[in-house]
Amino acid sequence: MATTVPSRRAATMRLLFFAALSLLVVAADQWTKQLARELLFREGARSIPVFGSVVRLTYVENRGAAFGLLQNQTAFFVLVALVVIVVIMLSFRFMANPSLLLITALGLQMGGAIGNLIDRVTTGYVVDFIDLSFWPVFNLADSAICVGVALLAYLVAFKPSAQAAPSSDG
Repeated sequence: MATTVPSRRAATMRLLFFAALSLLVVAADQWTKQLARELLFREGARSIPVFGSVVRLTYVENRGAAFGLLQNQTAFFVLVALVVIVVIMLSFRFMANPSLLLITALGLQMGGAIGNLIDRVTTGYVVDFIDLSFWPVFNLADSAICVGVALLAYLVAFKPSAQAAPSSDG
C-alpha cells in the first residue's frame, strides 16, 4: 500500500505539469494573437520590422494549414485538431511512467493544437504573425507544436530513457 502513494503522487505531478504546460502555451498563444490583432490589424500596420528585414511582425489570417496549404478547409482542420487532442490525451493517460521530456513534448503539442483550434472555431482562421522572411508566417502555437514534435522525434530516435537504464550484463 505504501508503494502506491508515491507512484500516485508522481502520476498526479506529471499530470499537473502536462496540464500546466498545455495551459501556459494556450494562454501565451492567445495573448500574443490578441496583441497581433490589436497592434497589427486594428492599427493598420500589417507588418513591422523587428530585426531589420529578417524578423518582422506581419499580420496574416491563415485559413489553411502550414505553408498556406488546403485553404478554407476549417471543418477539416477542426476535426484533425480534435483527433490530435484526443490521441495526445489517450497517449498520456495510458503511459505508465512518461519522462519529463515526453511530458514536455506532449504538453507543447497539446497546447499548440488547442491554441490553433480556438482560432479556427471562433474566427474560422488562425492568426499568424511571426515573419522570418525566409519562412512562412507562423505563431506561438505552431512553434510549440514543432518543438513538441521535434522532442518526440528525438525520444523515438534515441530513446534516452532506455540508454540511461542500468545494464543487466553483470
